[in-house]
Amino acid sequence: MEGPPCICGESHPLLRAVSSESLTPGYVQGTFEMANKEENREKNRYPNILPYDHSRVILTQVDGVSPSDYINASYIDGYKEKNKFIAAQGPKQETVNDFWRMVWEQKSAVIVMLTNLKERKEDKCYQYWPDQGCWTYGNIRVSVEDCIVLVDYTIRKFCVQSLQDGCKALRLVTQLHFTSWPDFGVPFTPIGMLKFLKKVKALNPALAGPIVVHCSAGVGRTGTFIVIDAMIDMMHAEQKVDVFEFVSRIRNQRPQMVQTDMQYSFIYQALLEYYLYGDTELDVSSLEKHLQTSHSAAPNLVKIGLEEEFKKLTNVRIMKENMRTGNLPANMKKARVIQIIPYDFNRVILSMKRGQEYTDYINASFIDGYRQKDYFIATQGPLPHTVEDFWRMVWEWKCHTIVMLTEVQEREQEKCFQYWPSEGSVTHGEITVEIKNDSLLDAISVRDFIVTYNQGNQEKQSRLVRQFHFHGWPEIGIPAEGKGMIDLIAAVQKQQQQTGNHPITVHCSAGAGRTGTFIALSNILERVKAEGLLDVFQAVKSLRLQRPHMVQTLEQYEFCYRVVQDFIDIFSDYANFK
Repeated sequence: MEGPPCICGESHPLLRAVSSESLTPGYVQGTFEMANKEENREKNRYPNILPYDHSRVILTQVDGVSPSDYINASYIDGYKEKNKFIAAQGPKQETVNDFWRMVWEQKSAVIVMLTNLKERKEDKCYQYWPDQGCWTYGNIRVSVEDCIVLVDYTIRKFCVQSLQDGCKALRLVTQLHFTSWPDFGVPFTPIGMLKFLKKVKALNPALAGPIVVHCSAGVGRTGTFIVIDAMIDMMHAEQKVDVFEFVSRIRNQRPQMVQTDMQYSFIYQALLEYYLYGDTELDVSSLEKHLQTSHSAAPNLVKIGLEEEFKKLTNVRIMKENMRTGNLPANMKKARVIQIIPYDFNRVILSMKRGQEYTDYINASFIDGYRQKDYFIATQGPLPHTVEDFWRMVWEWKCHTIVMLTEVQEREQEKCFQYWPSEGSVTHGEITVEIKNDSLLDAISVRDFIVTYNQGNQEKQSRLVRQFHFHGWPEIGIPAEGKGMIDLIAAVQKQQQQTGNHPITVHCSAGAGRTGTFIALSNILERVKAEGLLDVFQAVKSLRLQRPHMVQTLEQYEFCYRVVQDFIDIFSDYANFK
């Protein structure tokens, strides 16, 4: 499975990065007189992060009062575009009005927010927008028109209006809020950030003012984001990048831009990711072209295209060093296939049984959904000695939905222990499972279980869990048609909406091939419905970073494309896909 160097590796020429240490912090290039004025000190979130006088954003003075033109924000150039960005600190309660005045006066149409309001119990940024309805900040009125929450970022659309001079003009301002930058460090993979950046570019109108970018201080993540944007532009224009030179340049416009070594090397990771895999996103209308369905011309073209894509996927390195728990001797016995075990960073943790080591382990991984982190649990079909753990997991993580994609036996081999009773009830440890009904619809058995947790002398608690058992998937190969999958995903979604979106437990036999394909398709179709876009390659790639071997074969990978095509064909009549 070894292929091109892992993005985190140092062996790629693009990655022979200079450490950010050799960059000058950038204190030499200018003065901070305005920022240091007594009446402006309170407006700075951090006393040591201030804008230079020569590049600060100057607000119009209110009633001729001189400090009213100050805000902690600086103009920053893009690759070839002067003042493409404004890098700002996250607004404080007392600077919110100034912030909106700046957005209005600078004619900005996009705000990029790279911090959460609170991180590790510390205030990082004041909430400068209303949750709903409208609010007035000084002379600027802001009303919320729309809010879309996705797994890595949230998009809010605001209608903004100045109440001065009887001005009636309304402007649309879009805020793109990247929510999955961890408090410490950098995102685990640059995939989400690259998608986010693409969205920012797409939503910024041609003639708008500078894009306002802020984190908490307006230098670390803010600088990182701006550098990635500029270097991707440079890559297209010159087929090369010069991160060091660009960071030095923007540090002359605002000190400390790109604050840490980790942020500096994250820029290289993002550029390498972009360089190796490019932009694999497709608009639904161009899917057919991508699949080259005009067989007459070159029937095998499609095969080559998808084979190339899949080959790149299998080159994504499996991080064996991150599987220590699954590789402990006591836990290896719990695996059906020794190569398919969870990574430590997203494994599903059970409560430890008193005095029993290793009882917090199950071969299961949390997987992100399209809108929600950890929306799926990908796991193997239980073994006779892991059934109790399976039900403990379902109980402790409040799952209401189980998706089963294998038969109990396939070609005379046990693929999954039957973990439910055919009638009546069965008890595993402290959990009793009673079957309430079992019906077959097309290729899906729907079984309802009452799951009861009996803990000693305490009152028993019960919950209804519904299992969707899909019969149309042979052990070797793929389902005969995509419609069964589409129906299954729809049924699961409906069940989730009715039970509150707790994690969905998905399993086949080993918990990677069919399981990965089902989760990939759920995420891909969700995006097709919401945005009319698909990126099969990156959807599968990000699954493989979360659990090894997800979507195991070229055939399963091609099936993902086919199901999307079927989905579009079925729904195109009454949807605006085409």
